[in-house]
Amino acid sequence: MARKSAIPPSYYGEPHKFDPTFRGPVHHRGCTDVLCCVIFVIVILGYIVLGTVAWMHGDPRKVVYPTDSYGQFCGQQGTPNANKAILFYFNILQCANPTVLINLQCPTTQLCVSKCPDRFATYIDMQYNYRRNKSYWEYYKQFCKPGFNNPDKVLRDEDCPSMIVPSRPFLQRCFPDFITRNGILTVANQTSFKDGHGKIRSVNIMANGSEEDEVGIKIFEDYASSWFWILIGLVISMLISLIFILLLRFTAGFLFWMVIFGVIAALGYGIWHCYWEYSSLKGKPDSDITISDIGFQTDFRVYLQLSQTWLIFMISLAVIEAIIILVLIFLRNRVRIAIALLKEGSKAIGCIMSTLFYPIITFLLLAICIAYWAVTAVYPNFYDKKKLKGNCDFSLSYNSDLDFHSNVTKLCPGSQCTFAFYGGESLYHRYIFVLQLCNLLVFLWLVNFTIALGQCTLAGAFASYYWALRKPADIPPCPLASSFGRALRYHTGSLAFGALILSIVQFIRIILEYLDHKLKGAHNAFTRFLLCCLKCCFWCLEHFIKFMNRNAYIMISIYGKNFCASARDAFFLLMRNVMRVAVLDKVTDFLLFLGKLLISGSVGVLAFFFFTRQIPVIQEEVPSLNYYWVPLLTVIFGSYMIAHGFFNVYAMCVDTLFLCFCEDLERNDGSPSKPYNMPPGLHRILDKTDQAGKKYSVS
Repeated sequence: MARKSAIPPSYYGEPHKFDPTFRGPVHHRGCTDVLCCVIFVIVILGYIVLGTVAWMHGDPRKVVYPTDSYGQFCGQQGTPNANKAILFYFNILQCANPTVLINLQCPTTQLCVSKCPDRFATYIDMQYNYRRNKSYWEYYKQFCKPGFNNPDKVLRDEDCPSMIVPSRPFLQRCFPDFITRNGILTVANQTSFKDGHGKIRSVNIMANGSEEDEVGIKIFEDYASSWFWILIGLVISMLISLIFILLLRFTAGFLFWMVIFGVIAALGYGIWHCYWEYSSLKGKPDSDITISDIGFQTDFRVYLQLSQTWLIFMISLAVIEAIIILVLIFLRNRVRIAIALLKEGSKAIGCIMSTLFYPIITFLLLAICIAYWAVTAVYPNFYDKKKLKGNCDFSLSYNSDLDFHSNVTKLCPGSQCTFAFYGGESLYHRYIFVLQLCNLLVFLWLVNFTIALGQCTLAGAFASYYWALRKPADIPPCPLASSFGRALRYHTGSLAFGALILSIVQFIRIILEYLDHKLKGAHNAFTRFLLCCLKCCFWCLEHFIKFMNRNAYIMISIYGKNFCASARDAFFLLMRNVMRVAVLDKVTDFLLFLGKLLISGSVGVLAFFFFTRQIPVIQEEVPSLNYYWVPLLTVIFGSYMIAHGFFNVYAMCVDTLFLCFCEDLERNDGSPSKPYNMPPGLHRILDKTDQAGKKYSVS
């Protein structure tokens, strides 16, 4: 006896009826969600005004070129700093303060110099040696403020640095040149020194504050010397991704099964190799050393000498291997349907090859959005202001050291004019935080609209392929361009509506992350629990909205309805086919993920052998690197993102075809008068799977 469903069939809407005139995306359609379209255009115009105001209130040159504490550019012609193109920090350790990320300024005296210090010296040592040789002062004086006239209070007024250390220029700024000798960090061959106040300091203590800066410098150096080879690696990954998708056009089933078994074999080899390394290291005397014993090391090769590292790798790979095998065993029928869908997707992409290059348009639009947002966010902060800091009971603000020295020192002896913040006193600067929040929200809206436009465009092109009865003869000309034109002309408002809903949820998530960061030190367990629950709920809500928006855009591209009606129709269609959707969508994503993993992994292995000089033919071409993992991880991540861009087209194709053949099953019955648009092979697999699934509905 079959179980009766608690939900009536009409609860999720009536199935689509047969329509002999329906041949895919509707051509005669009207504009949808016009109000949202008008609001979206007004917001874009306001965003342009906001960016213009940001440019007017900021100085874009300060984003690139260094400036001293007086606001003068280093190396600028026609100024006293014309021959001084490098910025020198009196106390660079102040730049490691986290508040620098908020104020966008290092709170220490900064001076333009012609060259960085090449020796170690302190102000006290200079005074002692000055009595014997005046050249010491001549060298030290070039790192002091020009024209200071109070030698007795030079350190208090920060007219001279308390010490100088050997430095090297990087990005037109002087950074300490730390050197490791026999595992000990030194500066100028010294491990400790006496600073300008007479205190003994250790180089290691100093380096603790700037070790991250030194690592950052080395990483930039690695990028500077290996960027050409990184680009070559990314080009190779693009070619491999393109070749892979072209091969899917002819051998989709065989290739995906090869990918599945190839990933399983690669993971199996990885497990064996990890076990072999673990066994060989376990027998050594120092095998008891753990990762926590050595702490964080920038040279990752140190971790490869630990048996615990290989044990962690082996367990992780074994878990991944077990998950993949279990998925293939229990979902083998769904895997067959997914591969059949992927085969049809390969044919669709083969007929509309221009879809493979549409991600370039999306990438360019996203790059414009990101660049405009970054400029708008950064420029208004570059407006100099200095503030009095002293021991008096009043507070005054001055925009130049001249005003300070001529007025304030008379009222408040012992005070200093130091950097306080960026910003002005206008209405714009008083509400700059609110404007930054608006900038972020509009940025999210534009980014999500760009993604939505791409999804709707691709969906319209692939729907034209599916509903063509004779392929490729009945496919309309230029389906991608036609779909792009329909999306922009008729459905800008609907795409903006869906993007706005998603952007608001993402904006709330960012605020929750900000609050969580601010309340990390709080001891209120209920507050932390509430924040954790909210973050989890909004994470789930964001992913659900992304899923619904994606399917709503497919229905918009086919029927031309507004966003809410399309989202409702897509939801009802999916719920009427919930057993197919529940597993098939994730199985398809899983297969595509294996393809991305194979491409990024193969390019990563090639990059590893190259950057570690294990390819004899081109060993001399390998650049000298501080950390070989810097370009390696960049190539792997970039290769994955490139493969993701190509496979995202594939995923959109499969999602569109899936919704179309769900409708096809409702509209047609396979008879000569109502033939299916799906290929016969896919229909046979679907029938077998449905018949097997009916066994579970019988009591």
